[in-house]
Amino acid sequence: MVDASVARSGIGILGNIISFGLFLSPTPTFVRIIKKKAVEEFKPDPYLATLLNCAFWVFYGLPFVHPHSILVLTINSVGIAFEIVYLTIFYMYATNKGRKKVALWLVIEIIFFVVIVLVTMLALHGTKNRSLVVGIICDVFNIMMYTAPLTIMAKVIKTKSVKYMPFWLSVANFLNGLCWTVYALLPPFDIYVLISNGLGAISGLVQLILYACYCSCKGENDSNDLEKPANVEIPGRNEAAAI
Repeated sequence: MVDASVARSGIGILGNIISFGLFLSPTPTFVRIIKKKAVEEFKPDPYLATLLNCAFWVFYGLPFVHPHSILVLTINSVGIAFEIVYLTIFYMYATNKGRKKVALWLVIEIIFFVVIVLVTMLALHGTKNRSLVVGIICDVFNIMMYTAPLTIMAKVIKTKSVKYMPFWLSVANFLNGLCWTVYALLPPFDIYVLISNGLGAISGLVQLILYACYCSCKGENDSNDLEKPANVEIPGRNEAAAI
């Protein structure tokens, strides 16, 4: 019989691999930006949100906050590196207004993160209390990111077309949420990883059900092509929250 800790590590490694693919998924967007030397209509919001989300999960995964979370720490450290690269490219090719927006929000995020770290480390004692506060913050950000596709799902139902909801991204998001849900259920049980990723798995499953329902339909946008697909950037979902 496979030891629970071994099974947990295996699931966590699989989750790391899937999350890595999700972090890599915006690459075509930035290749396009580099080629055109302009950010066009793309927004930095998803990458700013994901950067802060990953930073909090890295903090959460540290031994003095939540022990035995090395796989949470590793993949989100990778996520931070990806988001820094994406934001650097965005900053290089953005307009002055776009650069000011990126710089302003980065400063706000850094201040917010530092405040939470200081309060956690100075005011809270013991990993249980620290895990509670940081875990709740991480869950709030993750839930916000996992619920972001609701507008896209509503559009699918309204137009009876799946052209705005990439199939493989939905599959990857479902598998990512499912992996980290199983990881959280195995001992040592992790309620904070479970909450947000359980919702993420459900969100991904709903997207796949919608795809199955409407993939064979010729929606109103497909039939008359009155509306071209927009450069939709779903906060945190094109990269996806790592856990």
